[in-house]
Amino acid sequence: MRVVYSGRSTLSMDTRNRILEAADELLYREGIRSVSVDTIAEKAGVTKRTLYYHFRSKDDLIAAYLEARNEPTLSRYRRWFDEFDGTVAERIAGMFGRLAVWAKSPRWKGCGFARAAAELAGAPGHPAIAVASRHKKCFEQLFVELLRSEGVSQSSFVARQLMVLLDGAITEILIHHDYSCAEVAGDAAVTLIEANRKRPQELPGGTDLARRARHAYQPMNG
Repeated sequence: MRVVYSGRSTLSMDTRNRILEAADELLYREGIRSVSVDTIAEKAGVTKRTLYYHFRSKDDLIAAYLEARNEPTLSRYRRWFDEFDGTVAERIAGMFGRLAVWAKSPRWKGCGFARAAAELAGAPGHPAIAVASRHKKCFEQLFVELLRSEGVSQSSFVARQLMVLLDGAITEILIHHDYSCAEVAGDAAVTLIEANRKRPQELPGGTDLARRARHAYQPMNG
């Protein structure tokens, strides 16, 4: 169904988008604790009263900022995957390789979702924590779908392992500024995926692996 907005509604959406764009630039670059609502409003070219018309609180704005990053982030990684030919393992390794290049940009400041969760560690009920959790589950589900497309066994279990590799690589790069961490993680991802082309019972410790995968790592709904 096509929705036709009135002039006022269109203007309102434009204003909201400007606020989100300003929040995205400032909160990602400076951190959510360091940036005030006044600074975001000034960057967006609106009054603080207008900002609060669109977002009830700074907490709601932070959650909306992260929500707006969800699909673009997933789309970027999907695009990197699609840039490569070969097996799913080789294409996921290529994804990690693209991360190494992406992280060299001066504008790159790590994972905005993980950084927000770290800053809000003392506020577990913050709405942004829920958004960050949903994003990570969506990302894990993306890995599940990619692995299942090639019949990789225990795809949910392996997807969880890939998420640990990805977030670990991003953290290591952020701390050490060593971009090869992404490539090392990509190599480890290939090893994990190729190992799980066999039945779990055929792997070292395979019976325990199969039991843990079956009971502890159920498919995620995203």
